[in-house]
Amino acid sequence: MIEWLADSPLLLLFAVAGLGYLAGKIEIRGFGLGVSAVLFVGLGLGALDPRLRLPEVVHLFGLSTFVYVVGLASAPGFFASMRRRGLQAAVLALGGVAVAAGMAAVLGTWLGLPSAVIGGLFAGATTNTPALAAVIDAVGETAGQAGPVLGYSLAYPFGVLGVLATIALVPRILGIDYATEPIAREDAPGVGVHIESVTVEITRALPDVPSRALREQLGLDVVFSRVRRGDAVAVVTDDFALRCGDVVGLVGEAAPLDAAVAALGHRVHERLELDRSVIDFRRIVVSNPALAERPLEDAKLARFGAVVTRVRRGDIDLVPGLHTVLALGDAVRVVAPRERLPEIAKFLGDSQRALAEIDLISFSLGIGLGLALGNVAVPLPGGGSFSLGFAGGPLLVGLALGRIGRAGPLVWTLPQTASLTLRQVGLVLFLAGVGTRSGWALAEAVRQGGVLGIALAGMAITLAITSFALLLARRWLRLPASIVVGMMAGIQTQPADLAFACERTKSEVPTTGYAAVYPVATIAKIVAAQLLLWL
Repeated sequence: MIEWLADSPLLLLFAVAGLGYLAGKIEIRGFGLGVSAVLFVGLGLGALDPRLRLPEVVHLFGLSTFVYVVGLASAPGFFASMRRRGLQAAVLALGGVAVAAGMAAVLGTWLGLPSAVIGGLFAGATTNTPALAAVIDAVGETAGQAGPVLGYSLAYPFGVLGVLATIALVPRILGIDYATEPIAREDAPGVGVHIESVTVEITRALPDVPSRALREQLGLDVVFSRVRRGDAVAVVTDDFALRCGDVVGLVGEAAPLDAAVAALGHRVHERLELDRSVIDFRRIVVSNPALAERPLEDAKLARFGAVVTRVRRGDIDLVPGLHTVLALGDAVRVVAPRERLPEIAKFLGDSQRALAEIDLISFSLGIGLGLALGNVAVPLPGGGSFSLGFAGGPLLVGLALGRIGRAGPLVWTLPQTASLTLRQVGLVLFLAGVGTRSGWALAEAVRQGGVLGIALAGMAITLAITSFALLLARRWLRLPASIVVGMMAGIQTQPADLAFACERTKSEVPTTGYAAVYPVATIAKIVAAQLLLWL
């Protein structure tokens, strides 16, 4: 069996991925490894024979793909978070890295470890492969590679497992429930809210202006859908002027709806949406690239006599604003004359097949730019240098391109379904590759003995950085637990921890915290790992 797997890297890859997924489904008292089990299956198989290791390109491809797609998807939440609490997030990331580096220096010196092993210990305890690569590059490929790999291999498993366990225990530690904990929109932009519709009879005198101008003048954060004037029912497009006596349907969140009702008149029990004989509604998927990353108003749906009343993005429902930007994969609820709906669907795209197809030109160009940035060597005082590597470069480029959205005909962002698939594939490749390549070195170190102190030091470093992140993010920044666990994963710069956090919270909210601290933490770890070599 070992000969068979050793002769077929592709078979080895799928064996690790399949067994890892199977192991990840096992739960004990509600705790399971999820996709992170792929790493430990890889370590187990890699420990059986030195030939059972996947080619280096497997985990590098998986790592760069995962972090680039995370960057694209997290850009809106990241920049919104930075505007609100960017300094605090940077301090949190730098503080966590400083705590880990300080402990590595103290414990490593106390144990009498060579500086190369201390650098690898720090990289493993904080699960940062670019930091390990920086240490190996600094000490030389032949002379000192064994030291960093030893420290990394012994500390890395608990570096992942320790944070996974903490994330699983956070609800018990804090006495909260991920599913019911309230999350403010300013803390996690895009978090879904409850949207409802009401019918209002306009009893107040209104300015004779189109509905769009009326919303702006009165500061109404709702959408006008249908209007009954006498016996006729019509769609309230942006150029439709409402007046006293109209019965109009409003869509929005509870508080804005109450404010709109107070400004316009009073609620009535009539439900205009129940009569679909003339004016109908339909969910239509945006798959036309020409509309992606453009404001909703640019679609000019008023020419069809239509209005969009809701936007569903992934599992989140949003109330479309005047400047809402459409994304590929958005499911928009369109209210329009029944006979116009087919042509509106054709205009918006409404193709699931198109959403499954990735624009390889923009995707490859974005990844290429990220890898190029990751290879740039930045000089350090004293003659050393550091680079962002296969993780930091693609992540920063992904964040930048996700913020830009599109450049002419190039749409940088991905449909959410494609984004989730690529993240999953990239993560599995990364975990399988790192696991199989580290398994034999870890097994050899254990067989030689004298490694317990290194392993315990790695555990202590991981627990310290995790506790630091949990305490400050929760007590100082006063963030919801769903974002805190994302920050813990981000400071740890560990994709497996992020995936597990999303699984436990059953949401994408942790990616906001992850993206807020990951870039700073990655750069700080690369620098800190090389500074430890001066011990």
